[in-house]
Amino acid sequence: MRGAAENLREMHRGEMLILPNAWDALSARVFAEAGCKAVATTSAGVAWSLGYPDGERLPWPEFLDATRRTARACPVPLTVDFESGFAASLAELGEHVRQIIDAGAAGINLEDSRDHDTHELLPLEAAVERVQTAREVADKQGVPLVINARTDLYLRGLLGGHLVPFADVVHRCRAYLSAGADCVYPIGLADMPLIRDLTAELGAPVNIMVRPGGPGLPELRAAGVARVSTAVGPVVLVAGVLLDCIVKLKETGSAEHFASPFTYPRMQKLFGH
Repeated sequence: MRGAAENLREMHRGEMLILPNAWDALSARVFAEAGCKAVATTSAGVAWSLGYPDGERLPWPEFLDATRRTARACPVPLTVDFESGFAASLAELGEHVRQIIDAGAAGINLEDSRDHDTHELLPLEAAVERVQTAREVADKQGVPLVINARTDLYLRGLLGGHLVPFADVVHRCRAYLSAGADCVYPIGLADMPLIRDLTAELGAPVNIMVRPGGPGLPELRAAGVARVSTAVGPVVLVAGVLLDCIVKLKETGSAEHFASPFTYPRMQKLFGH
């Protein structure tokens, strides 16, 4: 696992890392087949695939088992959407970090809010302590776990309908980087001038989510973004395709809508080694 984490960390230097978010072993394997150098998970997709809503409603043992299965099937480094660690205390967070490393994670995404509905931010000191704890536990394990520290400032701003002071974002991001984060993730940020300003201010890896209607890869690359993730984009796309196909089958009686570049033999080959 040490080698996978080192490789993932190195991917944050140089060419921008395109990091798709998988929700199970199959989606992770497909992304690797597409040539992605690393794969992330989406907490929402993992939860939905197991029959739960997003937001740490999925029991920790099931989350851990899902991570283990996905990591086993994924031939490239896997970073896990850890939400806020499924933990109410630093001790519990540390134990969960240890377990997620043992399950095969080369990196984690750690949020600075605890309430999935309101995205109420943790006090900065508490959020910093959580990043520090994750780093300390990973170091004790001898694994240079790649910590992507997510700040929900912009999500809070969108929910509350108010502007987010840029200085507050910079302050939180710098604090997380100083605490041991390798990358910061201001989820919800899509304004190109602000993205450029943030990468310039921090001089450190920044993760931006790509989505329909948002900035494209060339723009983000030019702005100095280190990595882009897809969040729930792929899983909701697949859900939409499945819905459309079965509705068309019922309406037309034709199965032609299920035509795919993947065949049964090709799928078997994906998991045959």
